[in-house]
Order: sequence, then structure tokens, then C-alpha cells
Amino acid sequence: MVDRMYHELPVAAYTSQEWFDREQDRIFSRVWHYAGFAEEVSKPGQYLPVQAGKSNILIVMGRDHRLRAFHNICRHRGAQLLRTTGKVQQAITCPYHDWTYDLEGCLLTVPDAETEYPSGIDKSGLGLKPASVGIWRGMLFVHPEPPDQAPALEEWFGAVDPHVGPTQPAEMTEISMLKKSFEIKANWKIVVENFVDVYHLSHLHSATLDMFDHAKAEYGWHGPHHAFREPMITARGDRHSSGDPGDSSDRFAWAPMLFPGIGLGVTDYTWSTYIITPLAPDLTRVETRTKIASESTWKFLREEFLSPRAWLGGRKAKVSRAESAGRKDPLTSGDFNIEDIYACEQQQKSFASPFFEVGPPARGESPVIEHQRVVLDYLR
Repeated sequence: MVDRMYHELPVAAYTSQEWFDREQDRIFSRVWHYAGFAEEVSKPGQYLPVQAGKSNILIVMGRDHRLRAFHNICRHRGAQLLRTTGKVQQAITCPYHDWTYDLEGCLLTVPDAETEYPSGIDKSGLGLKPASVGIWRGMLFVHPEPPDQAPALEEWFGAVDPHVGPTQPAEMTEISMLKKSFEIKANWKIVVENFVDVYHLSHLHSATLDMFDHAKAEYGWHGPHHAFREPMITARGDRHSSGDPGDSSDRFAWAPMLFPGIGLGVTDYTWSTYIITPLAPDLTRVETRTKIASESTWKFLREEFLSPRAWLGGRKAKVSRAESAGRKDPLTSGDFNIEDIYACEQQQKSFASPFFEVGPPARGESPVIEHQRVVLDYLR
């Protein structure tokens, strides 16, 4: 029996455990993985564990102020060394048998070594296994391979870097109240492909994202990464300018999707991350964080004020509450994230139907096709 197709991929690519496992092995365990913002590990002893495909990797700042990454696995029996973000003093101690390593990954002490290892134990070959860590655009990234084998981080993002926007998040301040985590009952590729789908912006989000001129969106691929930007619209219906006297330049918003699942939302004064993590064939976690330019908070607020939302008395919705007749309907939320979640989850449900058949892709859906081809390239 030939599997039904969803454009370039079989439906099984979105539903089967076999596909999910292959992607974990050949994609998420072999590329650079987002870990957090650089300031989270900026002082000696600070650390951050992060799951990168099949590998749990530990980022730590050494006493020499150097960032290092290690596989978060004790060399004795494989117990996980550190479990949460925090700061150690001078060493890393395994909670299982108290084997202890310094911040450079060398094995320092083995408890009861004289009695437990009467023939002696060579600690020199039992240091933590190295992984790779780097900083790009003020964000931490890890790679499971050691530094001499991992591809250069600058090369990984090199082609797309000029298309991410001019904003530098390292110079910005995170707004903790905007940090969110939620789960979507859909395959991770559906979530990514919804993010890069240009066609749906003026339809599903006709009310919630009407501060952007979708018809003038610019988008394309740079290696495995998708770049996207579109001009913003003022409450008067014309394009934003920078606000400087005599400046009539367009004000853009950027929304690239970096492979395999690092979405960004960028304006001149904001930087948001939208991190997509596969949990199961039909379950995905999304974590969002936002920074603003602290010295320009007033400009950030002005940006919000200039949007149609401020002039129309709050957020609109695709479906009015009156139309929903009292039913709880995600399309009445006035929240584009909730609209997206609804669309992704409904699409995932449709894959189970024997009557599912995908129609021809629109021009604005071409990024969906290209993303599927990138995935196929990694799985071959």
C-alpha cells in the first residue's frame, strides 16, 4: 500500500514513530541546537543543561572565563550530572557515586578509590566528553560533536545572517513575563511549516496580524534556513517610518525560521525566540522568550501604539463571540498564537482520515515544500 502524500513527504512522516526516531538521529542530533541567551552562562561556575536531539549537553563557564560544552553524562555509570540551570562552586559532582569533575571537564576525585579500586584507577582518561558551544546573535548554541569535528557556527548561520534584521539581542533586556511554554498536539514539522506558510497570514490571521502588509512580504531560503520580512502598517493605513525627521523608510518585521526549529520575531526594538522541540510524532513543545531594547522602551511602546490594535480598542478576532454562539472557540481569542495552535492540531487530526488528500500548494506555501525537501535531504 502506497502511503498518502502531504506534498513532498508521506503522511507517515508526520505520524509514525519510525520517522520521528530517524529525525532525532539524523537531524536534531547532528546540527547546532539553540540553548538560551548568552547572559545565562556569563560567569565562572554558571551552567546550563540543554537537550540536543539524543544528547543532553552541559554548557559551563570555566574559571578561565571560557565557555565549554560537555555531554551531561558521568563517565562512571552514565548518570546525568546537572539537572537545572544554576551555578556550581569549583567542581561538578555526580549525584550517584560522587565522582567529581572540575569546570574544565577533568575528573578530579573518585570517592573511596583506595578500597573500591585497589589496582588503581587512571583518572586522566575519564574526563567529560566534549561537545561544542558557540554564540551567535547573543544566543547560545550547542553541537553534540567536539570542537574539532563540529561545523563552524558562523558558517551554519552565515548565509541567513544578513536576512535576520539589524537588531542585536545581546544589547537588549529580557521581559520575564513574556516567557511562555506550551505544547501543541501536532508533529513538529506541521508547527514549522505553519510558521513559514505565507499564504495563511492574511486569512487565518486577517484580524490578529493586520498591522503587517502581507502582500509585500519578502521571503526565501538561504541554505536550510528560511528568511522572511514584511513592512508594518500604521493606524492610518500607511507604512511605518523610523520616526526620525525626514525619514520615510519602511519599518519591517523579520520572522526567519532557522533549521530545524528556531523561529525568530524581530523588529527594531524587539527580539523574540520561538523554539520548537519535538516530543513525540504528534506532540511538540514551543518555548517563547522576548527581549526589548531597554534604552528605547518608549519606542517599543510607541510601536505598539501605532498599531491598529490601539486605535480599535483592543485585539480583534477572526470569529466574533456572537458568531460562536457561546461555544468556546479558539478563533474568537484574538491571539494569533492560539489561532496557529488550532490550525496545527486540526491538520494533525486530519492525517488519520482515509479521506485526507492535500491540494495544490499556493505560491505563498512554497516555503512549506522547500522545508520538506530540506528534511528529506537530512534523512537520505
